[in-house]
Amino acid sequence: MKAIQLLIVCLFLSFGSIASAQPILFQTSSVSFTDKKDNGEWNEWSDFVDAKVLITLSPKKDLITINSSEVQSFKIKAYGEITDNDEVNIVPFECVDNKFSKCNILIITKKKENNRVQFYITYSEVKFVYNIYPVK
Repeated sequence: MKAIQLLIVCLFLSFGSIASAQPILFQTSSVSFTDKKDNGEWNEWSDFVDAKVLITLSPKKDLITINSSEVQSFKIKAYGEITDNDEVNIVPFECVDNKFSKCNILIITKKKENNRVQFYITYSEVKFVYNIYPVK
């Protein structure tokens, strides 16, 4: 229980540091994806596969970087309004990737799932979700 409380405090402190522009580091543990069917509906999510990469959120630079084998950079164009309720905490970003494609990124803490934290990247035709945890 203390570990969960500590994680919640760390997450809120991490997101609070957006205002002070300190880089925030996350480690991924796994990734899943989905794409759109021809009729415009989303397919089922794939099974999660192991993915150990570092994600850096740099508010001062308005940049999110995923340090995978092919580095992915996302220029933050707009910071959305944070949603916080009994079930989730959602931190949204409107971005453009290093190939100039528009996407939305969400960092979601699922409070009713042991405070699981996920990092979503949504393009018009494909979505990715990483399970993440903060790096201390």
